[in-house]
Amino acid sequence: MKSSTKPLPTDVKKLQVLLVEKELEIQKLQEKNLYLLEQFRLAQHVRFGRSSEVQAGQGELFNEAESIVDDILDEAIVPEKETQRTPRKKPKRKPLPKDLPREIIVVDLTDEEKVCDGCGHDLHQMGEKTREQLKFIPAQIKVIQTVRPQYSCRHCEKNGTHVSIKIAPAPKSPIPKGIATPSLLSQIITHKYQYSLPLYRQEALFKQHGIELNRKTMSEWMIKTSALFKPLVNRLHQALLTQPVIQADESTLNVLNEAKTNCYMWVYCSGTDSPRDHGIKNIVLYDYQASRAGKCAVDYLKGFNGYLQADGYSGYEQVKAELIGCMAHARRKFVEAQTAEPKNKRGRATFALNTIAKLYRIEKNIKELPANEKTAIREEHALPILNDFKKWLEKSIQQVLPKSAIGKAIQYSLNQWDKLSGYIKNGDINIDNNRAERAIKPFVIGRKNWMFFGSAAGGEVAATMYTLIASAARHQLDLWAYVDNVLRCLAAGAPNLEELLPDRWKKTHPESIRTYRKDEQEARQTKKRARRAQRRNLAGQR
Repeated sequence: MKSSTKPLPTDVKKLQVLLVEKELEIQKLQEKNLYLLEQFRLAQHVRFGRSSEVQAGQGELFNEAESIVDDILDEAIVPEKETQRTPRKKPKRKPLPKDLPREIIVVDLTDEEKVCDGCGHDLHQMGEKTREQLKFIPAQIKVIQTVRPQYSCRHCEKNGTHVSIKIAPAPKSPIPKGIATPSLLSQIITHKYQYSLPLYRQEALFKQHGIELNRKTMSEWMIKTSALFKPLVNRLHQALLTQPVIQADESTLNVLNEAKTNCYMWVYCSGTDSPRDHGIKNIVLYDYQASRAGKCAVDYLKGFNGYLQADGYSGYEQVKAELIGCMAHARRKFVEAQTAEPKNKRGRATFALNTIAKLYRIEKNIKELPANEKTAIREEHALPILNDFKKWLEKSIQQVLPKSAIGKAIQYSLNQWDKLSGYIKNGDINIDNNRAERAIKPFVIGRKNWMFFGSAAGGEVAATMYTLIASAARHQLDLWAYVDNVLRCLAAGAPNLEELLPDRWKKTHPESIRTYRKDEQEARQTKKRARRAQRRNLAGQR
């Protein structure tokens, strides 16, 4: 049998050259093999793993102090000699909102049963047991029939002169001569843009009530209603441009009548709760565009001169603003590297995640402080960590393969370093642009239900509606009641737009705040106070 290998040269120098070539070839093959293995692990994780970026044991990095306190408390409760685990606490049901109407049903004993079985004397009431249950009442639909009597003059009729007919003016409606009331429009809007229920499903729901309401008709209502909301959205846009920090993000969508495969929904939101000059705060704005060109952001943010915080997309560099990076995006690269690498070679990714976790712990502790105090604390505590982290990145990039997952993560951080560390400059800037990513999440969830828009007009309508819903949701308003009242005010004439803005509406209509959010906040504050008291007691015992 003939061997397929070539005969080796007898010259020593030629053998040395051949050996070097083979070693380089083997090294390239090993690098390629490592790259393919990393891609395989990432693909397996995407398909079968958890979507959360927090790995096993990684969550504690963001909650280190609290977890240590919990461990101390557990040690104080359980004696050292006791090896058994503490019994798990039974979950407590949250109380139902107090402002819900209550129907009291008394289940009492009969007069014959209110006698003692032992001595036969009458029983007296010593207390009572109460149980609360939720009852659901389906939505009620009724027809509002507006009657306007007409009047004429009999004297003019007899004399044959001109007869004038008088009638009261019709009440103004968001859609003139339409059957939709503000409450019905608010129902459709909130179901579609808050709960991601497409119009064809709402059409089926109305059929259950015996009402034939075509999706085409509802679509026309959305277009006309969005035109009413446009001045309010423009006012929010003006307020956004005066903010010190704006966060931005974008996501794809399909539009049938557009030649391009992907169009984009851009989202812009205020990057801080402390607006400049006591202006409007907690603003979220959506903007539909047929492309992802940087010119879209340039045109929308024309006149803005603050900080723009976004991911590493190069299109934002065209905006005349100082760009700030997102530490969450940098962290995501290291999470991917940790997933792609073997378990025994995750040291660099773990070190990077631990360092980023330290920066996030600092941000958590200074979250409620004023901007000037945040800046001072960041310069004292976060800046040294950032400087050491950059030195480590510059050293590590020379020790890893450029195409490996950890190599790409390190290179991304180095390329974006000036932007990633830019949040140190001003306390109004956040460490990441997660606000914008959270703001665009309702749109992304809704996209899974309706899949595409029919035309560009549908994208513009959606941008207006999502803007109103998202901005109101940031202020924890009852969205149905807010949209209903805004429609009534807009239909009535030319109202004061300032009074209809979500933050102003929240102040003038405190009853519109969602009560279950109030209950959640009160329960959270009560829990925090209890833990603080427990820590103080433990410290006093020691």
